[in-house]
Amino acid sequence: MPDSEIHSLPVISGAELAERRRRFMQQIGGDSIAILPAAVERVRNRDVHYPFRQNSDFLYLTGFNEPDAIAVFAPGREAGEFLLFCRDRDPAREIWDGLRAGPDGAREYFGADEAAPVAEFEAALPNLLAGRERLHYELGAYPKLDKSVLGALNGLRDQGRRGVAAPHAILAPDTALHEMRVVKSAQELAMMRAAARTSAAAHCRAMRVARPGMMEYRVAAEIHHEFERDGMTPAYPSIVGGGANGCILHYIENRSPLADGDMLLIDAGAEYQGYAADITRSFPVNGRFSGVQREVYEIVLAAQRAAIDAVRAGSDYNAPHRAAVAELSQGLIDLGCLKGEVDGVIEREAYRAYYMHGTGHWLGLDVHDVGDYQQAGEWRELQPGMTLTIEPGLYFPAGTEGMDARLADIGIRIEDDIAVTDGAPQVMTAEVPKTVDAIETLMAQGRE
Repeated sequence: MPDSEIHSLPVISGAELAERRRRFMQQIGGDSIAILPAAVERVRNRDVHYPFRQNSDFLYLTGFNEPDAIAVFAPGREAGEFLLFCRDRDPAREIWDGLRAGPDGAREYFGADEAAPVAEFEAALPNLLAGRERLHYELGAYPKLDKSVLGALNGLRDQGRRGVAAPHAILAPDTALHEMRVVKSAQELAMMRAAARTSAAAHCRAMRVARPGMMEYRVAAEIHHEFERDGMTPAYPSIVGGGANGCILHYIENRSPLADGDMLLIDAGAEYQGYAADITRSFPVNGRFSGVQREVYEIVLAAQRAAIDAVRAGSDYNAPHRAAVAELSQGLIDLGCLKGEVDGVIEREAYRAYYMHGTGHWLGLDVHDVGDYQQAGEWRELQPGMTLTIEPGLYFPAGTEGMDARLADIGIRIEDDIAVTDGAPQVMTAEVPKTVDAIETLMAQGRE
């Protein structure tokens, strides 16, 4: 991505964050209060921490990207409905660890009605809880904070005879919040398209550079170069699996050499401001599909096209999976892997020997994003603004009983990121080639 485009990347506005908070508080009701803690820093080994990644729910409502913070949402509170308890400014620590917003920054830059040092949260908690009927808080996720919350609740209940009311129910906040996150706003879709563009460039780079004899981790390094160049990070551990490794669904070792004649499966996506892309492409290491590789690839591509076409507002979530399974089942019959009619193969799920996962998942602030797939026991209806992946595949690990030996160790998955619209589905990751001819052309350019 050119520097001029990087500097103009989209952001989530303060107005949108405020609207999210308004909707969330409307959902939980005026007699409730919600407490959402930020993620904590985690030690990798000794004095080294893992890179900090904010809790997605906390980020969604606050935009605040520091650890050791607690957000409180108190609908109707006269002194302010959105409170943010965060680390105080500390010049000595900031020399080592970087700048902090502090309570003043929480108000000025993040829209908090009130802000205070996080050390003051426990003392403020009883007054915040008093008079509320329900508390929305995830018990068990933060044991240290649980003690403070339960202690404040018990203290208020002990004062019941003096007319002090305490919340009588503790509910998980995700009931309302996760449904809000399922449908993306225009700003969110712009963020996801930015992550998709960078991810697409990374996959194209991998196709140009991959060669027999190269180590899988070197291909991964080329992918991550594109992510970092645009100021992004991997949304999940990148999968770069050549040959038999491409038949391992969550292969992340990336330590093997690429062999001439093998397929290479890459599942990698960038994360931008918390929003994930998720792309998979499969292509021959030497740049040319063999006859059987092309045959399998065309089956998977046909399944993906049928599944994408089924992503329509008003259709149910499982419609793309049904479309993909029908194409894959017929393809497996044509390959001689399965016998019988398509309907019978589907009914007895015989295809699962070669296609053992679903056809997609929600995508957003989490790569496997939140939200129910079924409601009242039925697959939910798709609606504009929903975003999901479509990723059918076929896998033929060597030694599979009854399999033609020429298929051994071919693993092919094709995955794109799709936005549901009022009309045709929008493929946000369409910049990565996926026809046989387009892939071979791009790989040939890298060899000129």
